[in-house]
Amino acid sequence: MRILVTDPVAEEGIRLLRSSARVDIQTALEPDRLRAIIGGYDALIVRSQTKVGADVIELGERLKVIGRVGVGMDNIDVEAATRKGIVVVNAPTGNVVATAEHTMALMLALARNVPQANSRLKSGKWQREDMVGTELRNKTLGIIGLGKIGSQVAERARGFEMRIIAHDPFVSEDYARNLEVDLVSLDQLLSEADFITLHVPLTPTTVKLIGGKELEKVAPTARIINCARGGLIDEEAVISAIKTGRLAGAAFDVFTHEPVTDSPLFGEDRIIVTPHLGASTLEAQANIARDIAEEVLTVLQGRFSRYAVNAPHIAAELLPFMTVASTIGSLASQLMDGQIVSTHIRYGGGIANYDCNPIKTAVISGLLEQASEERINVVNVGLIAAQRGLKISEERDVNCQHYPNLLTLEVNTTVGTTTISGTVRQGESQIVQVNEFWVDMVPAGGYFLFCDHLDHTGLVGTVGNLTAKANIDISSLHLKRVQRGGRALMILGLDQPLGEQQLEEILALPGIYTAKAVRL
Repeated sequence: MRILVTDPVAEEGIRLLRSSARVDIQTALEPDRLRAIIGGYDALIVRSQTKVGADVIELGERLKVIGRVGVGMDNIDVEAATRKGIVVVNAPTGNVVATAEHTMALMLALARNVPQANSRLKSGKWQREDMVGTELRNKTLGIIGLGKIGSQVAERARGFEMRIIAHDPFVSEDYARNLEVDLVSLDQLLSEADFITLHVPLTPTTVKLIGGKELEKVAPTARIINCARGGLIDEEAVISAIKTGRLAGAAFDVFTHEPVTDSPLFGEDRIIVTPHLGASTLEAQANIARDIAEEVLTVLQGRFSRYAVNAPHIAAELLPFMTVASTIGSLASQLMDGQIVSTHIRYGGGIANYDCNPIKTAVISGLLEQASEERINVVNVGLIAAQRGLKISEERDVNCQHYPNLLTLEVNTTVGTTTISGTVRQGESQIVQVNEFWVDMVPAGGYFLFCDHLDHTGLVGTVGNLTAKANIDISSLHLKRVQRGGRALMILGLDQPLGEQQLEEILALPGIYTAKAVRL
């Protein structure tokens, strides 16, 4: 077996690879050179520098696996690799401890003014009276995102005798309880936490998750830390909050644009900055290198990888259902309220005769797309669900009334149950059930408004006037009711997303029970 390594990898990983294969290290390859030689290799290992596009993949006649040292997949055409039957693997856990420890380091530095004290003393100023800090003991730590890193932060914070609360709708109460963490709403976390740390992926719904409106809810003694992804926090809003005394301090290891050497953040004494050092430890680099080496060799030896990010084979009959599966998962995640308690998937009709693991993978992937950076596949879906304490049950019934095939997801939460059903007609995905309402909706990618309301005259027109006032055109309209004058569902397809102000105005209308902005 021949393995090509085109970006720097710690020696611990190289040694492991060389125990089982011939390894060629050629870093800083020009694209033409990579295309010229890739045909002679069974595996390719890269970091973020090497671009592995469809052109490279097509020339990789022997390629069985592509390994990404780290998590991100922006530089690899995963779809092209999947089409060619090439497994793509990554190393998502090797830097967990390093990032958690860096979070704690920044928390302590904020609490005790360490960078400021160091800078002033070295400049010849002995200013103890200006450097009075605060203790972590008995303080409340608010963790946004209780995944791998957030959980590790929680474990370390317990050692400092902190009270720990967290916001993450995609972990179970049992999972949080085992960590001695109380799950709360985001608003409650912001209002109660003395320290706030973020550990969620950057997605369209988490961009500027913490902005000016959210910072108005925090105590003026609170401090906020971001070691996750740049863009989760509105940097300008933090600067304004610091200047006006709405926030006691902040620490950034990641930034909206990187690399950065000049930022308004750098001018504030109460803001600590580090250049994306979360994973920069000798141990983390060694762990990641070993992990990716193990995964690449696992695939080359014909075994399943723990961290495969694509499914190598899906029955042709199931391919049309993969899109509707991820869509119903995504829709359920955006319509549900509360903490997930359990999920139930029903396969009805002809699809029940097949191995439905790929469909389950797509459903759970859609459900967790806003909560996890990991691409979920048939290999790791059980592992990721177990890590989050999710309970997934399945049911098959080849006899399905009204539809040749019907896929249904029920998400049970602490608030209630959200039910979404979908099918495929003439090769097109369709949503046919939203809770108790049977609909006929083609979920073409875009923006939607889902309104659960009391059926009465003029409501649709009133909502339409509000969207028109915001210069948002309506592209489609679906209306369903249980009975005249009873509960009803309105689904509007929109050309642009609704803002918070428009949602608040709609929710304030008489007869509106819920109003959810959805992106599919």
